[in-house]
Amino acid sequence: MATLTVTTRQAPVALRTINLWLIALTVTLPTFMELLDTSIANVALPYIGGGLGRSYDEVTWVLTTYLVANAIILPMSAWLSRALGRKNYYLICVALFTAMSLLCGLAPSLELMLVGRVLQGIAGGGLAPVAQAILIDTFPPEKRASAFALYTVVLVTAPAVGPVLGGWITDNSSWRWIFFINIPIGLIALLLSTRLVHDPPSFVAERAGLRAGGKLSVDGIGITLIVLSSAALEIALDRGQIDDWFGSSFICWLLGIAIVGWASTVVWELNSRTPVIDFRMLANRNFAIASILFFVFGIGLFGTTVLVPQILQSLYGYKATDAGLVLAPGALVITVLAPIAAQLIQRRLAQPSTLVALSLCTVAGAMWYFSTLTLDTNTGHYAWGRVLQGVGYGFFFVPVSIIAYSTLRPDQNNKASSLTNFFRNWGGSFGIAMISTVSERRQNFHQLRVSSQLAPASQSLQQSVGSVSDYLMQKGFSNADALSAANGFVYRQLLRQSSFLAFMDCFRFIGLLTIAVVPLLILVRAVRGNVNVPKGH
Repeated sequence: MATLTVTTRQAPVALRTINLWLIALTVTLPTFMELLDTSIANVALPYIGGGLGRSYDEVTWVLTTYLVANAIILPMSAWLSRALGRKNYYLICVALFTAMSLLCGLAPSLELMLVGRVLQGIAGGGLAPVAQAILIDTFPPEKRASAFALYTVVLVTAPAVGPVLGGWITDNSSWRWIFFINIPIGLIALLLSTRLVHDPPSFVAERAGLRAGGKLSVDGIGITLIVLSSAALEIALDRGQIDDWFGSSFICWLLGIAIVGWASTVVWELNSRTPVIDFRMLANRNFAIASILFFVFGIGLFGTTVLVPQILQSLYGYKATDAGLVLAPGALVITVLAPIAAQLIQRRLAQPSTLVALSLCTVAGAMWYFSTLTLDTNTGHYAWGRVLQGVGYGFFFVPVSIIAYSTLRPDQNNKASSLTNFFRNWGGSFGIAMISTVSERRQNFHQLRVSSQLAPASQSLQQSVGSVSDYLMQKGFSNADALSAANGFVYRQLLRQSSFLAFMDCFRFIGLLTIAVVPLLILVRAVRGNVNVPKGH
């Protein structure tokens, strides 16, 4: 229990004693709901298309529009919090997300569904960074690691649960319930947030600095640049492989807009008196290193969350729900280990940088383990690989978060939360795009490589075709039909093997990228006491 104090215009007012964990649960519920929505609709797309009478390619915009809106608003969440008041902005996000979930569930057409998804993404983009900032300001420094542990559980569990829950709902009920389940959670969170969440004194002072002469200072050019560059990059990443990347003038234009837009954004924001995104915070060494680590974390976690089910569905014939269940043990391990990591740091039994180094090495080891599997491997091995990855990530998020905030002033917490979630989110987008691109390109590479060794006169090819043909003739096939079917079977095996080798290359790439950032930890300044540096330091 703790006494929560907020500042009014007159004087600080002590509120009744509130359990900090009740506040933590209140703000993490909507965050779980939002992160769940990034993956729960994936398995329901064919059902949504059937229900709305649209093709699968058209319905994929249900995912793209949400991700684009999310990417646009996320880097601006800190500025919007200061402009509207953090509590006010958070309540708006929860209310809008809940209302748009209802609209998406009731939508009679794809067009109305996409409108709902855009607004849902705009609301969802503010939930995670604001929730993290509230946790940081609510918990005292000595208990902050425990708050990060709770946030870690939400962060990794929701994307893993999404495909399983989405598959179960669509198999046993209507696809519309993947949106309706958000409504009771949103209403409960809205009610509790109204009573429990308050803006801290440091944030009230920070917000006052955004208003000059009683007027809100709005960086219109910065907001425009962020919207254009974020939208262009997210659409390019999401649609790139579908539209053949540089083979598509549409994707080339988007990438050009994204590159020029983000370069212009950085230059403009660095010279702005009231920047929407405070890139100057990256001059803080610990925060900059933590941001890079969050980006790599996003690639590894979200990339493999897509990769493992894709392997099991395409090569082993698993249903989406069953493939998603293979991810569950890894999420469970993280749920158990994140609080342990928090206790190790709070009791000063380990330095955060040491835990992060062990974490990254363990994740890289998990990627190597995955890359040694074969097509004869049963799914239990994939579950064990995910457990090993979970062991690594269980000791990752809490210490990296401590590193990120260790040398920041309390009034920088809100901006920092927006940036760390920004890098994690873009890491996830790059990771998913990388998986889809590398797997297909490397599949073509392996297919050409393997087929070049299987010339028509190849003895091993003739033996394979002959053995399959003989078996089919024993089952009643004619000689011509058996030979044709045997050639088709061997070709399908070639494609299956090529796909598998490409997926293994993806694991190796993630492993190499993960181990490559370990040397950065040498540059981390030691964390003493896990506290924010006093203002003016």
